[in-house]
Amino acid sequence: MAGETAPALNQGVGYGIVIGLGALFALGMILVTFILKRYNRELQTSEMFNTAGRTVKSGLVGSAVVSSWTWAATLLQSSGVCYRYGVSGPLWYASGATVQILLFATLAIELKRRAPNAHTYLEVIRARFGTLPHIVFMIFGLMTNILVSLMLIVGGSATINALTGMHTIAAIYLLPVGVVAYTLVGGLKATILTDWIHTFVLLIIIIVFSLTAYASSDVLGSPSTVYDLLVKAAAAHPVEGNHEGSYLTMRSREGAIFFVINIVGNFGTVFLDNGYYNKAIAASPVHALPGYILGGLCWFAIPWLTATTMGLSGLALENHPSFPTYPNRMPDADVSAGLVLPYAAVALLGKGGAAATLLIVFMAVTSATSSQLVAVSSIVVYDLYRTYIKPEASGKRLIYMSHVAVCAYALFIASFSVGLWYAGISMGYLYVMMGVIISSAVLPAALALTWSGLNKWAAACSPVLGLCVALVAWLVTAKHECGEMSVECTGSNMPMLAGNVAALLSPVVFIPVLTLIFGKANYDWKSMMAISRGDDHDVAGEAGVDLEEIPGGREESEREMEEEQRKLRRASKISKSMTAVLTLALLILWPMPLYGTGYIFSKPFFTGWVVVGIIWIFFSFIGVGLFPVYEGRETLIRTCKYIWWDITGKKNVKAIHAEQAAHAGEVVVTEGMTPGDQTPEEKSVKEKS
Repeated sequence: MAGETAPALNQGVGYGIVIGLGALFALGMILVTFILKRYNRELQTSEMFNTAGRTVKSGLVGSAVVSSWTWAATLLQSSGVCYRYGVSGPLWYASGATVQILLFATLAIELKRRAPNAHTYLEVIRARFGTLPHIVFMIFGLMTNILVSLMLIVGGSATINALTGMHTIAAIYLLPVGVVAYTLVGGLKATILTDWIHTFVLLIIIIVFSLTAYASSDVLGSPSTVYDLLVKAAAAHPVEGNHEGSYLTMRSREGAIFFVINIVGNFGTVFLDNGYYNKAIAASPVHALPGYILGGLCWFAIPWLTATTMGLSGLALENHPSFPTYPNRMPDADVSAGLVLPYAAVALLGKGGAAATLLIVFMAVTSATSSQLVAVSSIVVYDLYRTYIKPEASGKRLIYMSHVAVCAYALFIASFSVGLWYAGISMGYLYVMMGVIISSAVLPAALALTWSGLNKWAAACSPVLGLCVALVAWLVTAKHECGEMSVECTGSNMPMLAGNVAALLSPVVFIPVLTLIFGKANYDWKSMMAISRGDDHDVAGEAGVDLEEIPGGREESEREMEEEQRKLRRASKISKSMTAVLTLALLILWPMPLYGTGYIFSKPFFTGWVVVGIIWIFFSFIGVGLFPVYEGRETLIRTCKYIWWDITGKKNVKAIHAEQAAHAGEVVVTEGMTPGDQTPEEKSVKEKS
């Protein structure tokens, strides 16, 4: 554990949460998978494991995006930057990491439109450019997944150790166990369903934290009290680089540097993480755009309000006996390890706060890790195994390889995390370093789906050249700034800023140069449409069902495909304008006037700032907590009815399936409607009008 602070909870609580709750989720997903198979005729084919049948609605897509983007770093790192830089930190973090999700909505639509049968974005790269660019992007994609997974496990284990005293290595190896279990059983569908549960619980706990700090706490209890304590904190230890040393201003030099690093690094971890493409692929065509926009806007409130609450509470309560490091300030190592949030929670709510923090960190780590497991397994299965080793692999073999990949990757990440722990590499270091390593592939990846002129040499070479430039810029700046190459120096703001910016922007130079040298391509997009689905007839045959009758197994007719393409073209136009406006608002119109004027928040302004955050988190709870239940109400009601009939003996499973088949036979697709407008279960009970 960082520092010398005694843990708020005993080790038994840590092991209970990590093992017990992990086992509970695993058993829950096994039960859900059994129910879906028994009553909704779902079969775990290779397509279902990796794409969830391509029928997920916008509410669940939104909650899956929120859960996948809510890493341990989202909660821990955002609170840390708030502790360091004041009110600017949460907004820099939230706005600098929301725009990528919003902009990715456009790529999600383009992927659905250009390659409707793809399993990974890397399949699209190979279909367009061939083997060399495919291998280059596969390496960058896997590096992205590895960095994200390491951040999750390293950050989560450090927090569990700090709160319970559970040994860090034990936490590292035990955290993925339950996740692996339910991912093996349910695949991407299980991941998306657990994403919703995690998001629901997470939002409730954040609401409790915020209302405690700003309404009911005996120590704080109002924005006014927090404001007064922040003024005292600034007088005692002013923030270097902040306007007048205040914690209550957006003008923060170091905060602005972090803002740039945050934006650059997060482009890589969204645009190159196959997990986000998995969600786009899993979404039904009409729900991809609203799902990503909903997810992005709902996610914004999580780091903004969490950090505004817990980061500022940490600053306000440091001089109170309830704070774990009292009477000292938090050591910088503890801040970098992400311990501001747990320390503030202990000061606010005692052991209850520690338990709540342990729960949300566990939720954040396990849900995002599940997404990473499916992302990596789909790359291994479809981009490595089916492409280069066994192209004729059956559906059963693809499922087996998916399971092997999930288990092997979990073991690899846990072992790698142990090495980082011994080397003293924290979650904070990994967070700011990831952009240096991966961001040079962002622009080529985006152009692969949006610009027909990108040639294969520009696609293959610009990421590699960009990585070389980024590494040189990072390490040379570190040597110039500090005169040494230590972890502390290379992890400081200026070297990381140089490396991140060089990585993201160097392809802006390399791509035009390589286009001039090798010529502009004139791609017709046809090879992407030729990507095929996995052949799951052997799996369906063993189960004694018709592949066309199970969710996700039906091939669409030409007319249905044309109608889907029309809707996706319309969604593409909407997404480009909508995401541009939202990006402009979050990056320029909101923060920059406050930064430029150097305004120091007044007490009424700070109160309004907090109130807006609390209102926003309630809207987020409605959007990704309650809306998915409302959206899936027909399926939920029908499934509960089938379970009741089965338990009471009113109808057996064969009779239930016969009823579903009878209704399915009466379905007609009305004018302007495509299969993507409804989930298979809904379509099966809609009668002729």
